[in-house]
Amino acid sequence: MIDITIQNFEAELIGASMRQPVLLDIWAPWCGPCKSLGPVLEKLENDYGGRFLLAKLNSDEQPEIASQLSQAFGVRSIPFCVLFSQGQPIDGFVGALPESEVRKFLDKHVPSADELEADADVAEAEQLLAEGGDVDEAIARLQEAVAIDPANDTARYDYLKLLIAQAAAQPARLAQARQAFEPVAPKVLSDSRFAAIEHALKASEAASRARPMDTLDAAIQANRRDFEARFERAQVLWAHGQPTDAMDELLEILMRDKAWNQELARKTYVAILELMTRPAPKADAASGAAKGTLELTGKAAATPVSDPVVDQYRRKLSMALF
Repeated sequence: MIDITIQNFEAELIGASMRQPVLLDIWAPWCGPCKSLGPVLEKLENDYGGRFLLAKLNSDEQPEIASQLSQAFGVRSIPFCVLFSQGQPIDGFVGALPESEVRKFLDKHVPSADELEADADVAEAEQLLAEGGDVDEAIARLQEAVAIDPANDTARYDYLKLLIAQAAAQPARLAQARQAFEPVAPKVLSDSRFAAIEHALKASEAASRARPMDTLDAAIQANRRDFEARFERAQVLWAHGQPTDAMDELLEILMRDKAWNQELARKTYVAILELMTRPAPKADAASGAAKGTLELTGKAAATPVSDPVVDQYRRKLSMALF
């Protein structure tokens, strides 16, 4: 538990909420219900074992913060609790609610113990890969994260990407990836990440039974419009870790027939770009408002990581299509 002031508002509330949810209890020494609610919140912070942080704000000593939050939520009484996540106030409640009701409120927003454990496994896998560590160990960490929290799409996406990337050297990984993909297969129409994974799986599966490359090259040499051979060649290249060469082959199809096979070349090209695009870094709350000021509206946008190769191939696609 921490006391919030205008001086530490940015670091201890906004900044802290980027790492975990923070429940801000706005109270006053003269408020009877506040005295009833306070011990309940302190007990729950302990019961939840670090899944959220409790912060307290004395409205008599910090009227500026209390007033702005009250106006934002249209609340004029205390105790008033506001939950912050990712640098923003996202929900709140008024009054000395019983413990059971506060738990219901928290459970809507606070990650479960399983979710936290899965996130920790994902973080360990990311660190292993960033440091050039054991890829099989990273796969094991991600597999554990998915098993603990099957609804964690980020963990599953990272797991699938890594399995597919290893499939050329370890064919058994491909069957493992297909099995792990099945629970999210219905999401391909609404989530571009899993749509890209589906194309990558198909490419790897096709590559395992593809014609030899010299046979494909000969077919293309004999007929520049042999799009089946070109697409097969692109799938082999992608499956063997040559995504830019694969996109170059797909561009040859697009420049000759954009609509070929229900735009399969374009869709596959877009899928390769999706899997090559590095995720945006998490927003840095410290880069928002200056110290000692309040900035409660407008979430800080995370700037995507620029990759000159990805940018170049996006431009090539645009030129081929238009």
